[in-house]
Amino acid sequence: MSRFPAIASGKETTFGELVSTVSTNNKKVQKREYLECGRFPVVDQGQQFIGGYCNDESKVISEDLPLLVFGDHTRTFKYLDQPFVPGADGVKVLKPLGVSAKWLYHIAHALDFPDKGYARHFQHLKNAKLRVPPLPDQRRIVEEIEKQFSHLEVGVAALRRVQANLKRYRAAVLKAACEGRLVPTEAELAAQGRASVAGGRMPGATANHYETGEQLLARILADRRKNWHGRGKYKEPAAPDTADLPPLPEGWVWASPSQLSSADAYALAIGPFGSNLKVSDYTDAGVPLVFVRNIRSGQFGGERTVFVSASKANELRAHHVSAGEILVTKMGEPPGEACLYPDSATDAVITADCIKLRLTPNLLQKRFFVHAINSDVVKPQIQLITKGVAQMKISLGRFSSLAIPMPPLSEQTRIVDEVERRLSVIEKLEATVAANLQRAARLRQSILQRAFFPY
Repeated sequence: MSRFPAIASGKETTFGELVSTVSTNNKKVQKREYLECGRFPVVDQGQQFIGGYCNDESKVISEDLPLLVFGDHTRTFKYLDQPFVPGADGVKVLKPLGVSAKWLYHIAHALDFPDKGYARHFQHLKNAKLRVPPLPDQRRIVEEIEKQFSHLEVGVAALRRVQANLKRYRAAVLKAACEGRLVPTEAELAAQGRASVAGGRMPGATANHYETGEQLLARILADRRKNWHGRGKYKEPAAPDTADLPPLPEGWVWASPSQLSSADAYALAIGPFGSNLKVSDYTDAGVPLVFVRNIRSGQFGGERTVFVSASKANELRAHHVSAGEILVTKMGEPPGEACLYPDSATDAVITADCIKLRLTPNLLQKRFFVHAINSDVVKPQIQLITKGVAQMKISLGRFSSLAIPMPPLSEQTRIVDEVERRLSVIEKLEATVAANLQRAARLRQSILQRAFFPY
């Protein structure tokens, strides 16, 4: 039997009949004006309860509390019982009329009204139907909901801690890998007379001699010169500035993306500028486009794929991406996330918010450099070259000068094997945690449905 009071006999009405809209004229604060700390919280339509802070007392809403804040675009609800400043975009401040504010806040999460994406939703919310029980029953319903939610939140908090720990462990694995601490280095193996065979030794060398990262880099640069077919005289790629960087393990060397890229003129490229590619160029079929969202998720293709015509793609041939090339986000929060364009994906065109890196073929382990770019060894450098006001971004010139750690080739392979073994375990655990968080969300919704719509 349900622990919630029966409300089938309650008065039927609409959400709009139970609220009045509080005026926010001259009180809303634009996101660019948010402070990192201050006297008053700014409450907007974002998922985070507090978006930022404000010190302007004239913008504070402090009367008729408690109030509800509804995100007209995001469909989020927030319960406010302390003074706050409203955010500017899509915020509706609502005063409950004749009902418990907490009861209305909880039932709002269970109401059936359409999801219109980023369109406005209040017009649909206010027409949503509900039954209103007497105030004593409202209070008992709220008490039971919050009792059950408190138990649920204990489990959710534990899952969130596991998520955070897995994220930290992932970062620790990548950092250890790129500092030579994850597997024995080639220098350590050579000292023991058991250097790796696969690419670790110089041709004809004995077990305690191997090709160092510096020697490998020399081979890569020689290969670039040999295979240069561009216009004009060949120009040596710039080496990275390593003055403020920590020492690397014996046998490793710092190298820049421009040094590691192939001799192809299109080996290191940034997505086309807006003047070259417009939304009007998008088509339903043809050559697919790659966006930041694809790089961040590692997912390419699917129903959200956008295309351009073959002729438009030919205009943008400098920005084609093929299987095995490294993609990096030029923009985003934060920029600088890398992935490998998968073997299963067809050739595509990168958009203006992406960077492409085509490594010298057959001389480098591509996945090692993806992990290096994503590691806390390279990330701080990316933060230093991220510039902008309205939009933080990385320029191709600054990206090409990054310093990336490079071990001997066979060590790159061993590192990748160990990193990906550990990451596979992390990913399985993350999937389990995500599934349990979804289950908790469904359970939360089930509690609300039992409380408000038991019949």
